[in-house]
Amino acid sequence: MNENTRQILVTSALPYANGAIHLGHMLEYIQTDIWARFQRCQGHECYFAWADDAHGTPVMLRARSEGTSPEELIDRLNEEHKGDFRDFGISFDNYTSTHSEFNRQIVEKIYANLDAGGHIARRDIEQLYDEQEGMFLPDRFIRGTCPKCKTPDQYGDSCEACGSTYAPTDLIEPRSAVSGSTPVLRKSEHYFFRLSEFEEPLKEWIASGALQPEIANKLQEWFTDGLRDWDISRDEPYFGFRIPGTEDKYFYVWVDAPVGYAASFMELCEREGLDFDAWWGPDSKTELHHFIGKDIVYFHTLFWPAMLMGAGFRVPTAVYAHGFLTVDGAKMSKSRGTFINARTYLDHLHPDYLRYYYAAKLGPGTGDIDLSMDDFVQRVNSDVIGKVVNIASRCAGFIGKRFEGRLSQALPRPDLMETFLAAREAVAIDYETRNYQSAVRRIMALADEANRYIDEEKPWVQIKQEGKADHVQAVCTQGLNLFRVLMAYLAPVLPFTAEKSSQFLGTDVADWSRLDQPLLGDTLNAFQPLLIRVDPVKIEAIIEASKESLQPSAEPGPEPEAEAFDPLADEIGIDDFLKVDLRVARIVSAKSVPEARKLLKLTLDIGNETRTVFAGIKSAYDPADLEGRLTVMVANLKPRKMRFGTSEGMVLAAGPGGEDLYILEPDTGARPGLRVT
Repeated sequence: MNENTRQILVTSALPYANGAIHLGHMLEYIQTDIWARFQRCQGHECYFAWADDAHGTPVMLRARSEGTSPEELIDRLNEEHKGDFRDFGISFDNYTSTHSEFNRQIVEKIYANLDAGGHIARRDIEQLYDEQEGMFLPDRFIRGTCPKCKTPDQYGDSCEACGSTYAPTDLIEPRSAVSGSTPVLRKSEHYFFRLSEFEEPLKEWIASGALQPEIANKLQEWFTDGLRDWDISRDEPYFGFRIPGTEDKYFYVWVDAPVGYAASFMELCEREGLDFDAWWGPDSKTELHHFIGKDIVYFHTLFWPAMLMGAGFRVPTAVYAHGFLTVDGAKMSKSRGTFINARTYLDHLHPDYLRYYYAAKLGPGTGDIDLSMDDFVQRVNSDVIGKVVNIASRCAGFIGKRFEGRLSQALPRPDLMETFLAAREAVAIDYETRNYQSAVRRIMALADEANRYIDEEKPWVQIKQEGKADHVQAVCTQGLNLFRVLMAYLAPVLPFTAEKSSQFLGTDVADWSRLDQPLLGDTLNAFQPLLIRVDPVKIEAIIEASKESLQPSAEPGPEPEAEAFDPLADEIGIDDFLKVDLRVARIVSAKSVPEARKLLKLTLDIGNETRTVFAGIKSAYDPADLEGRLTVMVANLKPRKMRFGTSEGMVLAAGPGGEDLYILEPDTGARPGLRVT
């Protein structure tokens, strides 16, 4: 290793071990993998290690519902996750689980060091307790009305409507998301990490340039409000590591989850003979780079570095946050088929397509990324196939058929080759700073130049002219050398295509250090098609495969009768009424349900998404008369499975029934998604 070789450990946020990997996850893992592959292209020693986040109440409850143990559940999903990552070309050096002995060992060491340093406090707190289930409830397993904006059905720690954070005990009319019962308050001793003691060193670390400017600015809110002690314990029953010296206390999942980065690397060290302390000790000269989503910034930029400081470990060199993924401009939706699992995508399309599209969208900031299916097809077909792969296929045909696979001894345009090589530094800076979209733009501009050169030379015309064979060989040699440079620059993004290109050219295109020596006089291997165009039919197949099943249930039962209105029904208070989320909706389509006497199937646009609702208004309306009209729906009604499908809300109508039934229609100036107050 020379003096310029960097030693780098990169990590991605840990996916939770109770569900499948989806394309939202893959945005981050592809972003991380591109960066890691780029560092290796530069000759640096770069490792990529992370793990499944295996602990916590959700894993425990899912295992219980499946009649299996948490250990069996996380082992099965760990294998599924690794398979998805490998098939997407994620070049991890180690992938494990936070439920490992390596993780237990490091967590207990960090805790012991923090406790010995006086950074752990113990005190009684009151928590919400589910008497029916016999368990204290984590914040995310408590639902209720936001105490700030009064929006119903919010989580126990934060409101998705107004963004407020609060204690679960502040919720109005809280309920258990596990049993549905009303929880009660109970006292329990908990363990706290004294975060406020690390305010100054945290400020210094943040000011060092370890974070993106927008993240560093956002963190100032926490310092302005004052850093509070962090509750790091949870009560039994809980799936996780027991706190040493206790019988019924467990480390909160967010304590041992980031430790999984170190534990995964320790596992790699054991296998490869690396020195763990040289990488994780307080005086380490190596680099540690975390890639995360912007929703978990506080854990990685306050709690995690403070724990490392107090326990005598090194802090991260940098933490990079990215935005969320939307699909066709909206939040991923199972009903629309845009909540796409990684395996569903891989069943239909090549992984390099998505890797390229994400790279073309990703910049160094935290802005959200939209996966537009139409743009996806157009951009991949135009750029990857039409511009880059096309160069190889056009030139390889002449070299293989006319010149027995042999390249010429010289380049007719060495100046053009120099132009391509001169872009290496700028492309490298783009990759280093995670400005992948800029790198892609530069590379595609070069691809345009290469195609322009071939179009001007017209080898398909010159090959028919007497005495032009040598020149055609030289032109195609030039084209393939330009293609080689393009593929070298794209190798971090398109690993599978780069590997096939390497086999064809007989050289490792991912090694940037070899680019200064062009391929001249070499005999190439037989050319195999690198990639084919994206077929839009494949996109439709992915969408269909991702939609929630609307098949009849096993026991459909009779169609329910409409309930009669009782004028003497119990009165409700204003708080009860505020729980109902009424939204203006536009009826996009209306269809009759042949098997049902009363139902129409409505597709409703409520602004940021569409919903399917089965409404009992068939007797009053012709479906064609409804399309395009505005109405009012209950948007937060729990989805109801019927034998015809799942109804995702309720349309409001008035009247005695039969033909005398009228949907509620807002003023024509209303717009879909507007809340009715």
